[in-house]
Amino acid sequence: QVQLVESGGGLVQAGGSLRLSCAVSGRTLKSYVMGWFRQAPGKEREFVGAIDWTGSSTLYANTVKGRFIITRDNAKNTISLQMNSLKPEDTAGYYCAADTAFRTLLKGSSEYWGQGTQVTVSS
Repeated sequence: QVQLVESGGGLVQAGGSLRLSCAVSGRTLKSYVMGWFRQAPGKEREFVGAIDWTGSSTLYANTVKGRFIITRDNAKNTISLQMNSLKPEDTAGYYCAADTAFRTLLKGSSEYWGQGTQVTVSS
């Protein structure tokens, strides 16, 4: 059974930074595309970014491009989301996802999901 556990969420002022982590257990991360999604109250879940299994290719939503960075450490079975220059509109629950297919992950249909961690950005 694969489990994804996010951590690192919290309250931060606009312009600040936070680093989220996602720890994977039950299976090695190798060959899995990993990604982050977020969902604010009353809104649909949206794609934030993704990273391929080698860590050499990343994709970001336009809303976070240039501010957020995804990295992965396959040896430690973790991925991270470094969030800089945070804005109040970044406030949401952030979810880690894993799938063997990039296209499936981008559609939000990943096989595995974490339980989420809350990020709140105050103005």
